[in-house]
Amino acid sequence: MIRVPQVRVVDDEGSQLGVMATGEALRLAQERGFDLVEVAPMASPPVVRLLDYGQFKYEQTRREKEARRHQRSVEFKE
Repeated sequence: MIRVPQVRVVDDEGSQLGVMATGEALRLAQERGFDLVEVAPMASPPVVRLLDYGQFKYEQTRREKEARRHQRSVEFKE
């Protein structure tokens, strides 16, 4: 696990809280009752978001199922 000294924090409503130390961001997430989830690891500094991880995973899988349902399969005749 690579420890990043600073992260850009976005709160649960989508507004930016700015760049802060990783420990401070973790403490802030715990105070608010959320998880700290990394959403853009390649950014400089990495972007993290305060949100409920269980709800996040549920919505993500629901979106993937919906996308698969609307996906068109193309078959070629030989």
